Amino acid sequence: MTERYEYVAHRLLRRRVRDVASGVEGELMAVINENVSDSAREHWMELAYIRGACGREFSTAVDNIEPAR
Repeated sequence: MTERYEYVAHRLLRRRVRDVASGVEGELMAVINENVSDSAREHWMELAYIRGACGREFSTAVDNIEPAR
């Protein structure tokens, strides 16, 4: 069995970021290259995990994050 994820280095880790899709700001906790396949064909995607002000983390596509102002 192969791993279904791997951590990716990112210049904004542990910094305040904004998810442009939702407008929510928080701290970038991790960027993970995840196998999001739902069938036998593999599909990998880089997801950013952001911890919002309430303490809950959510994920978004890594291309959706930008530094918070």
